[in-house]
Amino acid sequence: MKRLLMLGGSTSQVCAIKKAKEMGCYVIICDYLPDNPGQYEADEFYQVSTTDKKAVLELAEKLELDGVVCYASDPAAPTAAYVCEKLGFPTNPYESVMVLSNKDTFRKYLREHNFNTPYAESYTDLAAMKKNADKFKFPVMVKPVDSSGSKGINKILGPDEYDFAFEDAMKYSRCKRIVVEEFIEKKGYQVSGDGFSVDGKLVFRCFGNEFYSANGIKEYVPLGECWPSVLDKKTQDKIHAELQRLLTELDMKTGAYNIEVILDKDDNVYILELGARNGGSLIPQITQYATGVDMVEYTIKAALGEDCSGLRPAEPKGFWSNYMVHSKKTGKLKEVHISGELKDNFVEYQTDFKTGDQVYAFENSGHALGTMVFKYESEKEMFDKISRLTELVVVEVD
Repeated sequence: MKRLLMLGGSTSQVCAIKKAKEMGCYVIICDYLPDNPGQYEADEFYQVSTTDKKAVLELAEKLELDGVVCYASDPAAPTAAYVCEKLGFPTNPYESVMVLSNKDTFRKYLREHNFNTPYAESYTDLAAMKKNADKFKFPVMVKPVDSSGSKGINKILGPDEYDFAFEDAMKYSRCKRIVVEEFIEKKGYQVSGDGFSVDGKLVFRCFGNEFYSANGIKEYVPLGECWPSVLDKKTQDKIHAELQRLLTELDMKTGAYNIEVILDKDDNVYILELGARNGGSLIPQITQYATGVDMVEYTIKAALGEDCSGLRPAEPKGFWSNYMVHSKKTGKLKEVHISGELKDNFVEYQTDFKTGDQVYAFENSGHALGTMVFKYESEKEMFDKISRLTELVVVEVD
């Protein structure tokens, strides 16, 4: 029986634990939270932070493992690569994963390798950030270099907003470093979705359209994605080619990626994020609904060094979306109401919130109550209903 260490036991990671068990693995998880739900599905649990590389390596060395999986977790991706390199397990290069895991090093790498990328500078103190304000034409984006889920991200219109943006970004940065970057006006929807490479070749991708709320609490917090992509094949292939060039430059091997890309007004491709892990918010599950490709299974096979050569491109069928269920105000959860108009569209709802739990006004994905999946009969119905999801799914709080 193959022994697998999985980094994290959150609700969104339970599906990967279950899949590994179905595949006949003995599953061990580590997580810094003592009450994580994954421990009840796994064979063993250790309370170790997935971002503590040395502690996870020390644990892994004792467990006689066959592989390590990081599923749907940006912070744990470098740890997985670090431990796998030390133990000789299949992995993408640790240094490459580190490049992808920090927004400032990623922007620098893209610039040095002739990719389109916004001009960016990173800072550890507010004074230096303000001193260099004249390097930028406003508006600019201010972000923590190492956060995920849109935490601490703000678009600011002038230097008088630096104080708030700096403090908000720093609050979510583990390494206490922020990046200021040029704002790129995107054309159409942001491209979002997952992909998978085998021996360095991007053999599978499933691009979707990321959507935001017009009346959201914070502008740059996505509410979800919908599939299939509205882009034509030529444009999708152009994005694919840029992603492949990046994977080749980074000497990436076999594994899953979460992809965030925008096109500017001239259709230039900007790779905003390439996470060396599966997407969250049930993206792999919707990908499987739409294409039949089980990205979770392939992620586990890759970690164990098993053959993934059977993976082939697959076009999505049907019309799908996910949705981050959220509250517009802070309080105690009373009920989540789904409009009868969505009755025939509803597929599933992944959450661990219960009546009476504390919920927070939605400012980043960490405030989401969970993720819903919907299926639609047509593109017209899909775009009509996703534009009204904040009215059709209502969170009632006391």
